[in-house]
Amino acid sequence: MTRLRRLVTLFATVAALLLGLGTPAHAYSQAFFPTRSSGDRGTDVVALQHLLTAHGWNVSADGVFGSGTDQAVRGYQSAEGLGSDGIVGPATWGSLVVTVRQGDSGPAVRAVQSLLDAKRGTGLSAGGTFDAATDGAVRSFQSHAGITADGIVGPTTWRNLLWHFENLGFDAGTMCPQSPDGNTGAHWATASAVGGLEAAAAAFAATGNGDLAVGDAGFEHGGDIPGHGSHEVGLDIDVWPVRTDSAQCTGPRITWESTAYDRAATRRLVQEVRAAAPGHIALVFFNDPQLIAEGLTQQYANHDNHLHVRYCEKIHPNSLYDC
Repeated sequence: MTRLRRLVTLFATVAALLLGLGTPAHAYSQAFFPTRSSGDRGTDVVALQHLLTAHGWNVSADGVFGSGTDQAVRGYQSAEGLGSDGIVGPATWGSLVVTVRQGDSGPAVRAVQSLLDAKRGTGLSAGGTFDAATDGAVRSFQSHAGITADGIVGPTTWRNLLWHFENLGFDAGTMCPQSPDGNTGAHWATASAVGGLEAAAAAFAATGNGDLAVGDAGFEHGGDIPGHGSHEVGLDIDVWPVRTDSAQCTGPRITWESTAYDRAATRRLVQEVRAAAPGHIALVFFNDPQLIAEGLTQQYANHDNHLHVRYCEKIHPNSLYDC
């Protein structure tokens, strides 16, 4: 992407943040259309794939931003005069989203239902029919977000749905929650970070080295998380190093210098994290000098006993999270 294009996209994001797309002020004034691109995973990508299908660009709604989705995005952008960089930012989202309400049906409704279920636990199936249950779930989310609860999913509701954080899927049996600093419930992150970490956890579980011990990601709507100043935008997640007894979920915490530290398994863990989100890992802080020498992690003070994984987006209002 040229510097000019990046500046234009960033301006569009900031404008959306400041102007709220013409809507009244609400609880999530920081809500914005998140940037999604090749290598991303998760619920936002599922919604994107449904919206592409709604516009005639049929792609499988598998939640993986692979080559097929990339080609469909570029084709759509070109057809709509949006350039063709494959990066789904505010302008592309703004063009893709379809206003839907009770009585409507189709892929755009499936996108709404999948977002509501993943981010608010509504239990809706993505059947594609905007029925009374979907209407109730939409109105509940709108009230939750502090916007007009009219049951109509227009640009403001889409923006809030896509921005809203998602709870990590501990029920899959591949991760366990940790709260060593007392930040109970701080297991929320952006859909792309959740999708990436869940995929890495599933792949790591297959190695037989236990589950991923995860903590201090963020709260449901971001904001201050004591002791973790950078964990406020849903893109930073802490993961515990692997123990030789695979008991990282139940055993005492260790450092890379502990006799119970399993370097080989931790190396594999980092490799799976990076492989699950290609191009979307900004850094991994962890002070094992061997992993640092291998280019897998980076040194940072106070990161002897946990890995700090930072996900990133191609364009983000905060430059720390810009890939």
